[in-house]
Amino acid sequence: MVLTQQGDKTMLTNPQTKYQRFTIEPFPTRAWCNNQLTTAPRWCSSDLRDGNQALINPMDTDKKLYLFNHLVAIGFKEIEVAFPSASETDFNFVRQLIDDKLIPNDVWIQVITQSRPELIAKTFDALQGASKAIVHLYNATAPAFREVVFNQDKASTIELAVNGARLVKQHCEQNPNTQWQFEYSPETFCFTEREFALEICEAVKDVWQPTADRPMIINLPATVEMNTPNVYADQIEWFMQNFSDLSHITISIHPHNDRGTGVACAELAMLAGATRVEGCLFGNGERTGNVDLVTLALNLYTQGIYPNLDFSNLQQTANVMTYCNELPIHPRHPYAGELVFTAFSGSHQDAIKKGFAKRQENPNSIWNVPYFTIDPKDIGATYEAVIRVNSQSGKSGAAWLLETHHGIKLPRAFQLDFSQQVKDFTHQYEKEASMAEIWQLFKERYGLNLPQQTGYQVQGFTGKNNASDYHLMVEFSNPNELIIDGIGNGILSAFVNAINSHFDRRFSIEQYDEHSLGKASDSQAICYVVLKEDDKRFYGVAIGDDVAKTSMQAVLNAGIGAADRLQ
Repeated sequence: MVLTQQGDKTMLTNPQTKYQRFTIEPFPTRAWCNNQLTTAPRWCSSDLRDGNQALINPMDTDKKLYLFNHLVAIGFKEIEVAFPSASETDFNFVRQLIDDKLIPNDVWIQVITQSRPELIAKTFDALQGASKAIVHLYNATAPAFREVVFNQDKASTIELAVNGARLVKQHCEQNPNTQWQFEYSPETFCFTEREFALEICEAVKDVWQPTADRPMIINLPATVEMNTPNVYADQIEWFMQNFSDLSHITISIHPHNDRGTGVACAELAMLAGATRVEGCLFGNGERTGNVDLVTLALNLYTQGIYPNLDFSNLQQTANVMTYCNELPIHPRHPYAGELVFTAFSGSHQDAIKKGFAKRQENPNSIWNVPYFTIDPKDIGATYEAVIRVNSQSGKSGAAWLLETHHGIKLPRAFQLDFSQQVKDFTHQYEKEASMAEIWQLFKERYGLNLPQQTGYQVQGFTGKNNASDYHLMVEFSNPNELIIDGIGNGILSAFVNAINSHFDRRFSIEQYDEHSLGKASDSQAICYVVLKEDDKRFYGVAIGDDVAKTSMQAVLNAGIGAADRLQ
């Protein structure tokens, strides 16, 4: 179905006539709301099964193998690889993994099957010779499926699940060389009557009889997300409180994202006691997708919990998934989006800049940089794209980029002045300013290009101190070998006086700053000068090896910096 725009208004002003609000069952013993996550769950990637079946162009075998190897590389120990009874492609992929010995010894492959004898038999045919395997059995339990799709009552639904569990158990016993786990899912748990979900899972557990050597996974899926996350958490906790015996049983969840709260449902379900999560990287899957395991894992990481998945190079993972799924990752996707570590707003840029500066004082402290929940470097991102400059940017944006890329720490007066130049540029061209453009603007504004263009460049100087003043003679490298001289209480004041005398100006130094451009003793210096003449201010910058010459060049560049300053 493709949605198209209709002429008439179709949304109901009284939607309760069509849609029913979910009732919150009485549950006075709920405790999940007071719990705190402290450990990572068991992860199961369903990218090769649930994710793949939702693709416009399903993955071929080469892509599946490529993705499988990447999932192993980032740390998945349980991977749902296929629905082998539903497709020959899936069947053959499972066989390739086993026959070619492509599965690491510590990795469990998982396959899914419906509760039908012929499908279960074919599933085990696919798994022949596997070292470790999880067989995932499911059947429809929710009223909408039982009554509308399959026309089954509760008794026949339980019978179907129990018969399937018996067949799975028989096949497992006939293949003792494989280490087995059994997984059962009542579909869909989140809108199955809670007492019935409990009853059918108890019946299946009684068949399997889990032990330490043959454990069981009870998966409680939100196959279609229907309710608010707190309701799902209640359902999980109520189930666990009322189940007869959870020994050797893992409670797993499989949330989807139909309401846009898949991650929240997973987090609250874990607070409620679930210790295993099935999902997909970046939330791929049917309709609006499965729960996003990247977001979920990194959410744990930002709470000080190592997720047991390695996203040190998250961009590589994004590239793999984009290639395999043929789907883009949204630029604002949590953690991985192109723009998630980018600030355009001036106030945000200022806060981020100050946060990073504070962190440099104590780089091993608890992370506390405004607007960033995670250090970009932890997931392989650089700081280059943190601040980008457009018409909304304030004084800190361009200053940050100049400091990050060129080591230039603009004094406040220069931040204010230069930010206006950048704003004028972005307004004029109606676009974001690149780093190259910002650097060019900086050089043009503050005279770093001017010596080559005008000939006014400090070549050398001589000076001597008298009792109360400083005598200075300066040589310019211009065609006429200009030499000027002046007297002041120091080098810069004597130089300004020389300029004023020779060029008939009234400059005074309002501000002077300098710093090294590096940490080495032989690093170049950068000097900043603000000259004042009457009610006007002129800004100049110079970079050089000799601080005295460089400071004079900064004065000279400020004087030249406005058009026709010196004649």
